[in-house]
Amino acid sequence: MRVFVAVGEAQGFAPAARRLALSPPTVTRAVAALEQALGVQLLQRTTRIVRLTEGGARYLLDCQRLLGELDDAELALSGAHGELRGPLSITASLMFGRLLVAPLFLDFLEQHRQVTGRAVLVDRVVDLIEEGLDVGVRIAHLADASFTAIRVGSVRHVVCASPAYLKRHGLPKSPRDLTELDTISFAADRAAPAWVFQAGKQTVTLRPNSRLLVNSSEVALQAALSGAGVTRVLSYMAASEVKAGRLRVILKDFEPEPIPVHVIHREGKRAAARVRALVDFAVSRLRGHPLLDA
Repeated sequence: MRVFVAVGEAQGFAPAARRLALSPPTVTRAVAALEQALGVQLLQRTTRIVRLTEGGARYLLDCQRLLGELDDAELALSGAHGELRGPLSITASLMFGRLLVAPLFLDFLEQHRQVTGRAVLVDRVVDLIEEGLDVGVRIAHLADASFTAIRVGSVRHVVCASPAYLKRHGLPKSPRDLTELDTISFAADRAAPAWVFQAGKQTVTLRPNSRLLVNSSEVALQAALSGAGVTRVLSYMAASEVKAGRLRVILKDFEPEPIPVHVIHREGKRAAARVRALVDFAVSRLRGHPLLDA
């Protein structure tokens, strides 16, 4: 059943095998044996895709619920008064993870000594199912309704520069004034991203001719601190430098709408007890955090 759940969630034998640390033939044989025992085809297989049948989709939901209950029952019978145990994993973007997620995850592991943890901190959208992860913290307007998502706050896109740079070059009054300044762009690829602003009900899109393009938000901030130019980052990234007066936020009246921050996980109420416990712990620590109050 656990193998079938992994295949059904990942919609493929190879990603399920990676998630379970098994060989693909072992996964294939396990699902075939389950189908033979049930006398029902659970998956439609082609050379390109693996898709749940109608019966397979119903059975997947039942398996997720039953396996979650089984995990809880085993914990209750472990003699540890419901002590949490087993592997847990969480993912977030690199800087957000370092500043907010890693500290709460370490505290959670300290409270639950029988839980082992894995943290994946990367500046890309991670597929929880594909990479076998339990919980994620995502800064985005979510479009995928297949996850359980709990909003814990929001952040803003802010434009900032050092006071010394602004003193030398002047304070921009509108986004168009940025074309006269040195800009530092943060992007994961080779193309500098567009900077989107809001002027009343109108959206202003500007693609600055960046003097420096980096794939690290922390390097972009360091460049701005050194007086190399103006950069645009998320508010939590620059908060400590702004508070200390080393950076100044500009063009506040043109900022776009805040971006929500969610804690997400896959199975909802069917999740194992340790997953639900981590979600509750993360929500309680992040909700109301000053860095997430846009």
